[in-house]
Amino acid sequence: MTASSPALQLSGITKRFGALVANDNISLHLNHGEVLALLGENGAGKSTLVSILFGHYAADEGSITAFGKPLPPADPKASLAAGIGMVHQHFALADNLSVLDNVLIGLEPLWRLRSNAAPVRKQLAEAALRFGLAVNPDAQVGSLSVGEKQRVEILKALVRGAKILILDEPTAVLTPPESAALFVTLKQMVTQGLSIIFISHKLGEVLQVSDRIAVLRAGKLVAECAAATATKPQLAQWMMGRTLAPEVYPPRQRGAPLLDLDAVCTSGHPALKGVSLTVHAGEIVAIAGVAGNGQAALADLLCGVLPLGSGDVRMSGKALIGSPANCVQVGIGRIPEDRSHIGVVGDMKLWENAIVEDLHDARFASAGVVRSEPARQYAAALVQQFDVRTQGVDVPIRSLSGGNIQKLILGRVLSRKPKLIVANQPTWGLDVGAVAAIHEHLVTACKAAAGVLLISEDLEEIMALADRIAVMSRGHLSEARPKSEWTLASLGLAMTATTSEYEVVRAA
Repeated sequence: MTASSPALQLSGITKRFGALVANDNISLHLNHGEVLALLGENGAGKSTLVSILFGHYAADEGSITAFGKPLPPADPKASLAAGIGMVHQHFALADNLSVLDNVLIGLEPLWRLRSNAAPVRKQLAEAALRFGLAVNPDAQVGSLSVGEKQRVEILKALVRGAKILILDEPTAVLTPPESAALFVTLKQMVTQGLSIIFISHKLGEVLQVSDRIAVLRAGKLVAECAAATATKPQLAQWMMGRTLAPEVYPPRQRGAPLLDLDAVCTSGHPALKGVSLTVHAGEIVAIAGVAGNGQAALADLLCGVLPLGSGDVRMSGKALIGSPANCVQVGIGRIPEDRSHIGVVGDMKLWENAIVEDLHDARFASAGVVRSEPARQYAAALVQQFDVRTQGVDVPIRSLSGGNIQKLILGRVLSRKPKLIVANQPTWGLDVGAVAAIHEHLVTACKAAAGVLLISEDLEEIMALADRIAVMSRGHLSEARPKSEWTLASLGLAMTATTSEYEVVRAA
C-alpha cells in the first residue's frame, strides 16, 4: 500500500436478491483522513453496500480492498480486523450494564472466569481523551442521554481498532447542540487520520461535514462530487432523478376543538405531569422535545396503549376510553415512532399489514375469517396511491425499506380519513423525497379538516409544518404557541432546558 492509495476501494460491487439488483456495479473509494457522505433514497442500496463492507453480505460480483489488502467476503470478524467499524442508527447497547461493560462485550471470551477490564479501561480513557468523547466508564448506559450513548458506540468501535468508521444516520436522534458536538468530533477524527463514511438524509449536515459526496439511485452510483461544489437542490435531484419543489404551505383555517387534554398525568417513566393541550380540526400542532421526555407516553396515551392516571382526555367533546380499538373507532389514526417493530408485523405479508387495524371492517373479515382477495386489492390500491415501492403485496413487510414501510402505514391510516392523526417521528431516517411525500399527505389531511399532532425531534420539520408548537421537557408540556413566536434557537433552548429554566421558557 502506498501513501497515495485509498484506505478503502470498492470495485464493481454487485449484489442481487432474486430479481432485485440492490447494488449494480458500484466502484467507489475512500481516502485516508476523509469524510465521504453516502446519499440515496430509501431502498437505493446504501444499507446493502455497507452491509457488504461490514461482512454481513457477500457481493455476487466485485472486490474490496482495505488499506491495500483484499477483504474476505461475508466475514464480519475480518472486517473488524481490517479496521472497519460501524455505528448503527439504532444503538446496540445493554442499558443495564456500565459503559465499560458494554465496550468489553465481544472483546473477551464468554468462558473467561475473570474479566481483564483494566487494559480496556485504559484504552477507553485514551480514546475518549484523544477524540474528545468524554464519558464516565462506570456510568450505567441506561442513565445516559442519547448523545452520550452515541459516544459509547463510537468508542466501542475505536477501542476495537477502527480506522474506517461507518456512521449510519448519526444525527437522527440528536438535538442540534449534540449534532454540533458530533461534527466537532468528526473533524478531530479525520485530522488524526481516521476515514469516515457518513450516511445521512439531512442534506445540510452532509454539506457541512463531508469532503466528498457519493449518490446512489436504484442501486447505481449516479454521481460523485466534492462537497464544496454541491448544492442541496442538485443533491436532491441526483437522489430522486427529478427536481424537488420547495415546501411552502399557505396558512390554514382551523376549526372547532377536536382533542382536549386537561391536567393529564400518567404513571411510568417518563410520566406525563399535568399536561394540557388542545388540538383543533384543520391544524397541525407540533410537540418538540429531546427523546425520553414524555412524548412517547403522550402518543401511547392517545392511542390507547397507556392508561390515564388522572386528568381529562376528550375527543370531540366526549371522554376518550383508552383502548387501542376504541381509539381507532373514534377516529384516531396512529403513525408510531417505531415503524418496524410497532407499526407493522415484520413476518406478515404487506397486504396483511395493510388491514391489521381494520379487521372489524366487513370488507376484510366475516365471522372471524379474513377475506384475503378484497384485502389484497385494497393493499394494491394503497401501494399505488402512496408510491410504496415493492415487488408485490404478498412479500413480507420486512423486505421493504423503512421509507416504504412508513408510506404503507401512512396510507393505512389516511385511508380511514381519521379525525385526529398522531404522527410520532413520521419522517425519522427517511430520504428527502419520502419526507416531502409524507409532509404533503399530512397537510392534505389537515386541509380536509383532520387535526394533526406532530411529535418530532426535527426542528426544521416542525417549523415547516406546524401552526402551533409546544415543547415537552421532563413530562411537562409548555403552552402551544403560534409558530411565529418560536425560533430554532428558542426551540433548542427549551428542549434542553433544566427544570428551573424550563419553567421560565414555559411562562414566557
